[in-house]
Amino acid sequence: MPGLSFGIHVGPQDTTIDELRRLWRFADDHGFDWLSVWDHFYARTSDLIPHYEAVALLAAIACETRRLRFGCMVFAVQFRNLGLLAKSIVTIDHLSGGRLEIGLGAGWHEPEYRAFGYPFLTAKERLDQLEEGIQALRRLLTEDAVTFQGRDVQLANARILPKPLQERLPLWIGGAGERRTARIAARYADGWNIPYISPEDYRRKRAALEHWCEVEGRDPATVRDAVQVGFYMARSDDQRAVSAARERLVRQVGPQAPEQPGYLIGGPAAVAEQIAAYSEAGVRSLNLAIRPPVDWQALEIFVDQVMPQFR
Repeated sequence: MPGLSFGIHVGPQDTTIDELRRLWRFADDHGFDWLSVWDHFYARTSDLIPHYEAVALLAAIACETRRLRFGCMVFAVQFRNLGLLAKSIVTIDHLSGGRLEIGLGAGWHEPEYRAFGYPFLTAKERLDQLEEGIQALRRLLTEDAVTFQGRDVQLANARILPKPLQERLPLWIGGAGERRTARIAARYADGWNIPYISPEDYRRKRAALEHWCEVEGRDPATVRDAVQVGFYMARSDDQRAVSAARERLVRQVGPQAPEQPGYLIGGPAAVAEQIAAYSEAGVRSLNLAIRPPVDWQALEIFVDQVMPQFR
Protein backbone atom coordinates (compact mmCIF):
# COMPACT_ATOMS: atom_id res chain seq x y z
CA MET A 1 0.00 0.00 0.00
CA PRO A 2 1.42 3.43 -0.93
CA GLY A 3 2.30 5.85 1.83
CA LEU A 4 0.23 8.79 2.93
CA SER A 5 0.67 12.25 1.49
CA PHE A 6 0.58 14.93 4.19
CA GLY A 7 -0.42 18.54 3.84
CA ILE A 8 -1.08 21.58 6.01
CA HIS A 9 -4.23 23.68 5.69
CA VAL A 10 -3.79 26.91 7.63
CA GLY A 11 -6.33 29.52 8.59
CA PRO A 12 -4.64 32.90 8.10
CA GLN A 13 -6.33 34.29 11.21
CA ASP A 14 -5.18 35.41 14.64
CA THR A 15 -1.60 35.31 13.38
CA THR A 16 1.18 37.37 11.84
CA ILE A 17 2.81 37.31 8.44
CA ASP A 18 6.02 36.19 10.12
CA GLU A 19 4.29 33.16 11.64
CA LEU A 20 2.63 32.24 8.33
CA ARG A 21 5.94 32.63 6.52
CA ARG A 22 7.62 30.36 9.09
CA LEU A 23 4.87 27.76 8.57
CA TRP A 24 5.07 27.52 4.79
CA ARG A 25 8.85 27.41 4.92
CA PHE A 26 8.64 24.69 7.58
CA ALA A 27 6.28 22.67 5.38
CA ASP A 28 8.60 23.09 2.40
CA ASP A 29 11.64 21.93 4.39
CA HIS A 30 10.10 19.06 6.39
CA GLY A 31 8.54 16.69 3.91
CA PHE A 32 4.99 17.99 3.60
CA ASP A 33 3.55 17.64 0.12
CA TRP A 34 0.96 20.38 0.24
CA LEU A 35 0.03 23.64 1.93
CA SER A 36 -3.19 25.57 1.55
CA VAL A 37 -4.81 28.66 3.02
CA TRP A 38 -8.52 29.27 3.29
CA ASP A 39 -10.59 32.09 1.80
CA HIS A 40 -12.56 34.06 4.38
CA PHE A 41 -13.15 37.60 5.57
CA TYR A 42 -13.95 36.43 9.08
CA ALA A 43 -12.88 33.68 11.42
CA ARG A 44 -15.54 31.09 12.20
CA THR A 45 -16.11 32.25 15.75
CA SER A 46 -15.71 36.04 15.60
CA ASP A 47 -15.54 39.03 13.25
CA LEU A 48 -12.98 40.63 15.60
CA ILE A 49 -10.17 38.15 14.89
CA PRO A 50 -7.65 39.59 12.38
CA HIS A 51 -7.66 37.74 9.07
CA TYR A 52 -5.41 37.87 5.97
CA GLU A 53 -6.50 37.51 2.33
CA ALA A 54 -5.80 34.34 0.32
CA VAL A 55 -4.66 35.50 -3.15
CA ALA A 56 -1.93 37.77 -1.78
CA LEU A 57 -0.70 35.00 0.52
CA LEU A 58 -0.51 32.52 -2.38
CA ALA A 59 1.76 34.90 -4.29
CA ALA A 60 4.10 35.06 -1.29
CA ILE A 61 4.08 31.25 -0.90
CA ALA A 62 4.93 30.90 -4.59
CA CYS A 63 8.02 33.05 -4.17
CA GLU A 64 9.22 31.68 -0.82
CA THR A 65 8.96 27.90 -1.31
CA ARG A 66 10.86 25.58 -3.61
CA ARG A 67 9.12 22.23 -4.02
CA LEU A 68 5.82 22.41 -2.12
CA ARG A 69 2.58 22.21 -4.06
CA PHE A 70 0.14 24.73 -2.67
CA GLY A 71 -3.15 26.47 -3.17
CA CYS A 72 -6.39 27.62 -1.60
CA MET A 73 -8.94 25.20 -0.17
CA VAL A 74 -11.25 26.68 -1.18
CA PHE A 75 -12.08 29.92 -2.98
CA ALA A 76 -15.73 30.86 -2.50
CA VAL A 77 -16.97 31.33 -6.06
CA GLN A 78 -19.10 34.35 -5.10
CA PHE A 79 -16.24 36.49 -3.80
CA ARG A 80 -14.38 37.21 -7.06
CA ASN A 81 -15.08 37.72 -10.71
CA LEU A 82 -13.99 34.46 -12.37
CA GLY A 83 -11.88 36.25 -14.98
CA LEU A 84 -9.99 38.17 -12.31
CA LEU A 85 -9.49 34.97 -10.31
CA ALA A 86 -8.17 33.23 -13.44
CA LYS A 87 -5.64 36.04 -13.99
CA SER A 88 -4.48 35.74 -10.39
CA ILE A 89 -4.17 31.95 -10.71
CA VAL A 90 -2.07 32.15 -13.86
CA THR A 91 0.24 34.78 -12.38
CA ILE A 92 0.80 32.76 -9.20
CA ASP A 93 1.38 29.56 -11.16
CA HIS A 94 4.14 31.32 -13.11
CA LEU A 95 5.63 32.77 -9.93
CA SER A 96 5.83 29.25 -8.46
CA GLY A 97 7.24 27.50 -11.51
CA GLY A 98 4.02 25.50 -11.95
CA ARG A 99 3.16 24.24 -8.43
CA LEU A 100 -0.28 25.77 -7.86
CA GLU A 101 -3.56 23.88 -7.37
CA ILE A 102 -6.88 25.60 -6.77
CA GLY A 103 -10.06 24.61 -4.96
CA LEU A 104 -13.52 26.06 -5.43
CA GLY A 105 -16.42 25.89 -3.02
CA ALA A 106 -20.01 27.05 -2.64
CA GLY A 107 -19.34 29.14 0.49
CA TRP A 108 -20.98 28.71 3.88
CA HIS A 109 -20.14 31.43 6.42
CA GLU A 110 -23.19 33.69 6.17
CA PRO A 111 -21.94 36.57 8.41
CA GLU A 112 -19.15 37.52 6.01
CA TYR A 113 -21.57 37.54 3.05
CA ARG A 114 -23.95 39.84 4.88
CA ALA A 115 -21.20 42.15 6.10
CA PHE A 116 -19.62 42.73 2.70
CA GLY A 117 -22.67 42.86 0.46
CA TYR A 118 -22.64 39.40 -1.11
CA PRO A 119 -26.07 37.77 -1.46
CA PHE A 120 -26.20 34.62 0.66
CA LEU A 121 -28.39 32.40 -1.47
CA THR A 122 -29.85 28.99 -0.76
CA ALA A 123 -27.58 25.95 -0.72
CA LYS A 124 -28.94 24.88 -4.12
CA GLU A 125 -28.29 28.29 -5.64
CA ARG A 126 -24.77 28.43 -4.24
CA LEU A 127 -24.05 24.96 -5.62
CA ASP A 128 -25.41 26.13 -8.98
CA GLN A 129 -22.90 28.98 -8.80
CA LEU A 130 -20.14 26.50 -8.01
CA GLU A 131 -21.04 24.31 -10.97
CA GLU A 132 -21.01 27.28 -13.32
CA GLY A 133 -17.83 28.61 -11.79
CA ILE A 134 -15.68 25.53 -12.22
CA GLN A 135 -16.80 25.14 -15.83
CA ALA A 136 -15.99 28.75 -16.65
CA LEU A 137 -12.66 28.70 -14.80
CA ARG A 138 -11.52 25.51 -16.53
CA ARG A 139 -12.29 26.97 -19.92
CA LEU A 140 -10.55 30.25 -19.15
CA LEU A 141 -7.40 28.38 -18.11
CA THR A 142 -7.31 26.09 -21.15
CA GLU A 143 -9.13 27.66 -24.12
CA ASP A 144 -8.21 30.59 -26.35
CA ALA A 145 -11.37 32.73 -26.35
CA VAL A 146 -14.25 31.81 -24.08
CA THR A 147 -17.90 32.71 -24.41
CA PHE A 148 -20.02 31.50 -21.51
CA GLN A 149 -23.58 32.54 -20.78
CA GLY A 150 -24.69 31.28 -17.38
CA ARG A 151 -26.99 32.64 -14.73
CA ASP A 152 -24.11 34.11 -12.71
CA VAL A 153 -21.12 33.92 -15.06
CA GLN A 154 -21.09 35.75 -18.39
CA LEU A 155 -18.03 35.75 -20.62
CA ALA A 156 -17.81 37.19 -24.13
CA ASN A 157 -14.82 36.09 -26.17
CA ALA A 158 -12.72 36.34 -23.01
CA ARG A 159 -9.01 35.54 -23.21
CA ILE A 160 -6.60 34.71 -20.38
CA LEU A 161 -3.02 35.05 -21.58
CA PRO A 162 -0.55 33.70 -20.78
CA LYS A 163 -1.86 30.29 -19.85
CA PRO A 164 -0.66 28.46 -16.72
CA LEU A 165 2.73 26.76 -16.90
CA GLN A 166 1.02 23.47 -16.09
CA GLU A 167 -0.71 21.84 -19.03
CA ARG A 168 -3.68 21.13 -16.76
CA LEU A 169 -3.66 23.12 -13.56
CA PRO A 170 -5.53 20.95 -11.02
CA LEU A 171 -8.93 22.19 -9.91
CA TRP A 172 -10.49 20.78 -6.73
CA ILE A 173 -13.98 20.90 -5.30
CA GLY A 174 -14.31 21.37 -1.55
CA GLY A 175 -17.22 20.15 0.55
CA ALA A 176 -18.72 17.03 2.05
CA GLY A 177 -22.02 16.57 0.20
CA GLU A 178 -22.50 13.13 -1.32
CA ARG A 179 -25.13 14.09 -3.89
CA ARG A 180 -24.51 17.46 -5.50
CA THR A 181 -20.93 18.23 -4.39
CA ALA A 182 -19.60 14.76 -5.17
CA ARG A 183 -21.29 14.80 -8.56
CA ILE A 184 -19.79 18.19 -9.46
CA ALA A 185 -16.37 16.80 -8.50
CA ALA A 186 -16.95 13.68 -10.62
CA ARG A 187 -18.07 15.73 -13.60
CA TYR A 188 -15.56 18.58 -13.62
CA ALA A 189 -12.77 18.39 -11.02
CA ASP A 190 -9.35 16.84 -10.64
CA GLY A 191 -9.88 16.30 -6.92
CA TRP A 192 -12.37 16.39 -4.07
CA ASN A 193 -11.29 17.82 -0.69
CA ILE A 194 -13.53 16.52 2.12
CA PRO A 195 -13.33 18.34 5.48
CA TYR A 196 -13.71 16.95 8.99
CA ILE A 197 -14.95 13.40 8.49
CA SER A 198 -14.24 10.06 10.17
CA PRO A 199 -12.59 7.09 8.43
CA GLU A 200 -16.03 5.45 8.17
CA ASP A 201 -17.44 8.61 6.58
CA TYR A 202 -14.58 8.56 4.08
CA ARG A 203 -15.47 5.08 2.87
CA ARG A 204 -19.03 6.19 2.19
CA LYS A 205 -18.01 9.41 0.46
CA ARG A 206 -15.47 7.67 -1.74
CA ALA A 207 -18.19 5.21 -2.74
CA ALA A 208 -20.46 8.15 -3.60
CA LEU A 209 -17.74 9.72 -5.73
CA GLU A 210 -17.17 6.45 -7.57
CA HIS A 211 -20.92 6.13 -8.14
CA TRP A 212 -21.09 9.56 -9.71
CA CYS A 213 -18.01 8.85 -11.81
CA GLU A 214 -19.83 5.82 -13.19
CA VAL A 215 -22.91 7.95 -13.93
CA GLU A 216 -20.73 10.57 -15.67
CA GLY A 217 -18.74 7.96 -17.60
CA ARG A 218 -15.46 8.86 -15.92
CA ASP A 219 -12.69 6.67 -14.55
CA PRO A 220 -12.74 7.29 -10.76
CA ALA A 221 -8.98 6.81 -10.68
CA THR A 222 -8.71 10.20 -12.42
CA VAL A 223 -10.32 12.02 -9.45
CA ARG A 224 -8.08 12.38 -6.43
CA ASP A 225 -9.45 12.94 -2.96
CA ALA A 226 -8.07 14.39 0.25
CA VAL A 227 -9.37 14.41 3.82
CA GLN A 228 -8.94 17.49 5.99
CA VAL A 229 -8.63 16.95 9.75
CA GLY A 230 -8.17 19.39 12.60
CA PHE A 231 -4.72 19.17 14.18
CA TYR A 232 -4.89 19.20 17.99
CA MET A 233 -2.07 16.84 18.88
CA ALA A 234 -0.59 17.29 22.33
CA ARG A 235 3.16 17.36 22.82
CA SER A 236 3.04 14.13 24.81
CA ASP A 237 0.61 11.42 25.83
CA ASP A 238 0.40 12.89 29.34
CA GLN A 239 -3.23 13.47 30.26
CA ARG A 240 -2.67 17.07 31.25
CA ALA A 241 -1.15 17.85 27.87
CA VAL A 242 -4.03 16.08 26.09
CA SER A 243 -6.59 18.00 28.14
CA ALA A 244 -4.90 21.28 27.20
CA ALA A 245 -5.10 20.35 23.51
CA ARG A 246 -8.82 19.57 23.86
CA GLU A 247 -9.41 22.89 25.59
CA ARG A 248 -7.68 24.66 22.71
CA LEU A 249 -10.01 22.94 20.25
CA VAL A 250 -13.04 24.08 22.26
CA ARG A 251 -11.79 27.68 22.32
CA GLN A 252 -11.12 27.78 18.59
CA VAL A 253 -14.04 25.79 17.17
CA GLY A 254 -16.68 25.44 19.88
CA PRO A 255 -17.74 23.16 22.72
CA GLN A 256 -19.22 20.56 20.38
CA ALA A 257 -15.98 20.03 18.41
CA PRO A 258 -14.29 17.31 20.54
CA GLU A 259 -17.31 15.05 20.03
CA GLN A 260 -17.41 15.55 16.27
CA PRO A 261 -15.41 13.52 13.74
CA GLY A 262 -12.44 14.86 11.86
CA TYR A 263 -10.13 16.10 14.62
CA LEU A 264 -6.81 14.55 15.60
CA ILE A 265 -6.84 14.81 19.40
CA GLY A 266 -4.39 13.23 21.85
CA GLY A 267 -0.70 12.58 22.25
CA PRO A 268 1.57 11.32 19.45
CA ALA A 269 0.69 7.66 20.03
CA ALA A 270 -3.06 8.31 19.96
CA VAL A 271 -2.80 10.51 16.88
CA ALA A 272 -0.79 7.82 15.08
CA GLU A 273 -3.60 5.35 15.82
CA GLN A 274 -6.17 7.77 14.45
CA ILE A 275 -4.16 8.32 11.27
CA ALA A 276 -3.74 4.56 10.85
CA ALA A 277 -7.54 4.26 10.80
CA TYR A 278 -7.74 6.78 7.96
CA SER A 279 -5.03 4.92 6.07
CA GLU A 280 -6.82 1.60 6.52
CA ALA A 281 -10.01 3.21 5.20
CA GLY A 282 -8.18 4.08 1.98
CA VAL A 283 -7.25 7.72 2.54
CA ARG A 284 -4.10 8.60 0.61
CA SER A 285 -3.92 12.37 1.26
CA LEU A 286 -4.39 13.83 4.74
CA ASN A 287 -4.28 17.56 5.37
CA LEU A 288 -3.76 18.94 8.88
CA ALA A 289 -5.99 21.97 9.48
CA ILE A 290 -4.13 24.38 11.77
CA ARG A 291 -5.62 27.44 13.41
CA PRO A 292 -2.86 29.73 14.71
CA PRO A 293 -1.10 30.39 16.92
CA VAL A 294 0.89 27.36 15.80
CA ASP A 295 2.05 24.89 18.45
CA TRP A 296 5.50 24.53 16.96
CA GLN A 297 6.71 21.91 19.40
CA ALA A 298 3.72 19.66 18.69
CA LEU A 299 4.18 20.12 14.94
CA GLU A 300 7.88 19.24 15.14
CA ILE A 301 7.07 16.12 17.20
CA PHE A 302 4.49 15.14 14.58
CA VAL A 303 7.11 15.43 11.83
CA ASP A 304 9.75 13.49 13.81
CA GLN A 305 7.63 10.78 15.45
CA VAL A 306 4.29 10.38 13.65
CA MET A 307 4.68 11.23 9.99
CA PRO A 308 7.53 8.74 9.30
CA GLN A 309 5.24 5.86 10.34
CA PHE A 310 3.11 6.44 7.25
CA ARG A 311 5.72 7.09 4.59
